[in-house]
Amino acid sequence: MKPFQKDFYSQEDKMYVATDCVIFGFDEGNLKLLIFKRRVKPLMGTWSLIGSFVKLDEDVKEAAKRVLKEITGLENVFMEELKTYGTTFRDPGYRTISIAQYALIRIGEYDKELVERHGAHWYDIEDVPDLVLEHNQMVKDALIRIRRKARYKPIGFELLPEKFTIPQLQRLYEAVYHKEIDARNFRKKVLSLNVLVKLDEKDMSTSRRGAFLYKFDRNKYLKLQDSGFNFEIG
Repeated sequence: MKPFQKDFYSQEDKMYVATDCVIFGFDEGNLKLLIFKRRVKPLMGTWSLIGSFVKLDEDVKEAAKRVLKEITGLENVFMEELKTYGTTFRDPGYRTISIAQYALIRIGEYDKELVERHGAHWYDIEDVPDLVLEHNQMVKDALIRIRRKARYKPIGFELLPEKFTIPQLQRLYEAVYHKEIDARNFRKKVLSLNVLVKLDEKDMSTSRRGAFLYKFDRNKYLKLQDSGFNFEIG
């Protein structure tokens, strides 16, 4: 059954609606972006964000979730609408507007076979090749949004494994803000927020003594947020 039985606007000009996903991950101290080579004309073979046209029977957000699941196998990850890109001649294929989304995923949890099957690749954010259309601008806009949002919401934890060390958390924020952060001040600040749970486990991969692992206490954060608490590190 078609989602719409009659087109009351058939006399109007038509255009396409797409969604493009700026998919970030974090690995070995580097912020990474997932991209692939475009498989359709025009501009086939050029580097691109991963996206899709929105179907008649799905919401824009659902289209973005579909794209993410088809490429990475992941569901229920942090995803937020970025902005709409709709300049007249942005896409040589036809008049198209794109509603971009950005997503933060734990890089160790995605389906590697799915990603490889779609020809997608992870690039360090500093080494991303030139992208098609205005996808470079989408990435820049997403980074600005993340940096701004990370000052008052703990979105960085969406990029870390469930258990992490304080140095890992610091490297993440250094990658997000693209600057060095004093280790002593960072540790003092992040522990003072009281949203981390120290575990009786250590990561022994970096030193003989090891570093204690922590978990993010989301419930405690939500209670603090309701009281006007701001999560500001950087």
